[in-house]
Amino acid sequence: MAAATQEGSAPQSHHGGGEANLIVPRLDDVHIASFFGLSGASLLAVGVGVAILGLVFGLIVFTQLKNADVHVSMKDISELIYETCKTYLVTQMKFILILEAFIGAIIVVYFGVMQNYFAEGKTLQVIIILLFSIVGIAGSSAVAWFGIRVNTFANSRTAFAALRGKPFPCYAIPLKAGMSIGMLLISVELLIMLGILLVIPGDYAGPCFIGFAIGESLGASALRIAGGIFTKIADIGSDLMKIVFKIKEDDARNPGVIADCTGDNAGDSVGPSADGFETYGVTGVALISFILLAVKDPTGQHANIPVQVQLLVWIFAMRIVMVVASVVSYFINDAIAKGRYANADKMNFEHPLTMLVWITSIVSVILTFIVSNALIPNLGDGTLWWKLSIIITCGTLAGAIIPEFVKVFTSTESGHVREVVTSSREGGPSLNILSGLTAGNYSAYWLGFVLVALMGTAWWVSMQGLGALMTIGAVDASAVFAFGLVAFGFLGMGPVTIAVDSYGPVTDNAQSVYELSVIEQIPDVKDEVKKKFGFDVQFEKAKHFLEENDGAGNTFKATAKPVLIGTAVVGATTMIFSVVVVLTTNVTTGVPLSANLDKLSLLHPPFLLGLIAGGAMIYWFTGASTQAVTTGAYRAVEFIKANIKLEGVEKASITDSKKVVEICTVYAQKGMFNIFLTVFFGTLAFACAESFFFIGYLISIALFGLFQALFMANAGGAWDNAKKVVEVELKEKGSALHDATVVGDTVGDPFKDTSSVAMNPVIKFTTLFGLLAVELAEQIGSQSTRLAIAGVFFLVSMFFVHRSFYGMRINAPARPAATAKDAPAPAE
Repeated sequence: MAAATQEGSAPQSHHGGGEANLIVPRLDDVHIASFFGLSGASLLAVGVGVAILGLVFGLIVFTQLKNADVHVSMKDISELIYETCKTYLVTQMKFILILEAFIGAIIVVYFGVMQNYFAEGKTLQVIIILLFSIVGIAGSSAVAWFGIRVNTFANSRTAFAALRGKPFPCYAIPLKAGMSIGMLLISVELLIMLGILLVIPGDYAGPCFIGFAIGESLGASALRIAGGIFTKIADIGSDLMKIVFKIKEDDARNPGVIADCTGDNAGDSVGPSADGFETYGVTGVALISFILLAVKDPTGQHANIPVQVQLLVWIFAMRIVMVVASVVSYFINDAIAKGRYANADKMNFEHPLTMLVWITSIVSVILTFIVSNALIPNLGDGTLWWKLSIIITCGTLAGAIIPEFVKVFTSTESGHVREVVTSSREGGPSLNILSGLTAGNYSAYWLGFVLVALMGTAWWVSMQGLGALMTIGAVDASAVFAFGLVAFGFLGMGPVTIAVDSYGPVTDNAQSVYELSVIEQIPDVKDEVKKKFGFDVQFEKAKHFLEENDGAGNTFKATAKPVLIGTAVVGATTMIFSVVVVLTTNVTTGVPLSANLDKLSLLHPPFLLGLIAGGAMIYWFTGASTQAVTTGAYRAVEFIKANIKLEGVEKASITDSKKVVEICTVYAQKGMFNIFLTVFFGTLAFACAESFFFIGYLISIALFGLFQALFMANAGGAWDNAKKVVEVELKEKGSALHDATVVGDTVGDPFKDTSSVAMNPVIKFTTLFGLLAVELAEQIGSQSTRLAIAGVFFLVSMFFVHRSFYGMRINAPARPAATAKDAPAPAE
């Protein structure tokens, strides 16, 4: 146990604020802190059991979906999609390991050389920290693989269940798949973090947490960025064929459709699964770092070990409780939904999903207060248990309130979406795009003030006595902890948030699987299904329910995005605090240098310049990720138009379909490589340039990234569901109105599924990696040397900025040579 490696219970001083000096206190000593007569370590061991049960739940659902009824024509398509997804994921894993070499080198230099681990005979510790960064990558990749496998089981089973002519199975199967992913994802994360806390020796458990967080952040960033580029290249390439050739949605003859289905999983399953895994872990690591750095005794000189232990155990207990709350709420909601809709001929697919989110939120809030009162009734002055519960509740409620605001702008029932449709009827693509931009901008306004209200409430509560435990120098740092708890609360119903997000790719794929299976054209298929499965096939109802449910999937994909984006920004404040501690603490004595806090001001020019630089990087990232989609989509469209066969065939060539997948993969990797190395070398450059410049930069990318992401995600959601309204409700496929909404949707594709969603892992990776980068910079020596190194790194970063645009540019086709008859007529 971590606790067993440290002698006694005397206060431990932190020499500096860096990751190498994060010391996890003993958790196995009841004399330090007792919970129901148990040590913290014994209590958290219960969490290991809960996490294992979560894994079992996920695997049971996995087996149920695998064994569910499905027609062979649909199963074959879903297996083809899975094989292409698996090939894509394996390719990405190899690529991520190349990127890990860059991060690993920094970890080795920082801990091994700068922190003298090699000189002190701690080489094994460096290796273990490095291994945990690889564990982070492996965790992100494993949950991503599980996500695509579950979703590719669920897509064909959903498509087949729709043939019964009832809407309920179309809802129940995708949600069940999503809960399987959510429970396994959170359980794996919890197991790894409890393993570090309870098994790794306390004197370097902190660095292992940081290594793990950086690894999972790298994995999530790469998978989110590459997946977002891949899926939108395929989606745009497939969608534009509807306009060019006047073919139906997911026409089996279109070689772009298989790539689109693969992209639905690469971008909307692999990316969010890895992103959710990383978000859950990084937010926890941020809070752990804060507790170890900021919770001091009354003199402000030493760690307040009892309070640290109580808060650490409380944080992990909340995570355990939230897993329980999510699965209990799922079963409650499932019973209610079955009672209302099991035999219904019509249903609003969004209603039971909304109900699940609210039930989970309410159950989580109730359990938060009950468990907090049981675990930490005497913390501080005896009132902090309910004050901390209120703070974390602000985040838990955000997980339910934010989706309600998002639906105002993205739901098929939304007035804003209806306006996009109405404006498109008379104004075509032009007014369609303008209406979507309007909805996105307006949504960012409202969601911004929702965050202000929730974070403001948390801040006010934190001022009611929490500051006595948390200071940096003479400054009350409790608000930073409160903001971190709000981000933590965002994930209070993590399995459910992941479940409703994963609902979307299953519904999208189910519609595609139905069309690609060409089941309606199979001879005697109705008799076959009746004989083997015992029901009468309802083709028209099946197609209607699958299309309608896809709209609900679009809506709830949209609702999950701002929740994950919000955690990045709110949680970033806690991670940035760690950088502040590094820069405002005497490394030798551990004494705060309050004077340095003056540099966190607009009166310190480098800080202001950093704010400007962060905004510039966010706009570069938006453009670079969109450029990769644009160029890749151009190549995909070019290939599809040249090779699509519409006469005398029922399905597209598998070879042609795989070629489109290859195009998507190539441009996804090119885009990801340029973006990652720009971020990597840019972070090193700005950290070396000037440390408070770097803090301004981190704050700026969080704030610019927040509003850019909210605007783009919700504008894209409005465009997507405007198209769905035209297709499902108005039944106007193939019309000029439909063409206009397809154009709007192709603009929204990179908005909502590439640039916006990747902001979350990019912000967190930059901040986490920045913790190492700024400490390396602080140990370099003279400012002139730092500036020289910063200049070199910045030039390397600029090289990849240049490549991200000009290296990805679409070359114009050569024009034929002019002839005499092409010459202009002479002037009269």
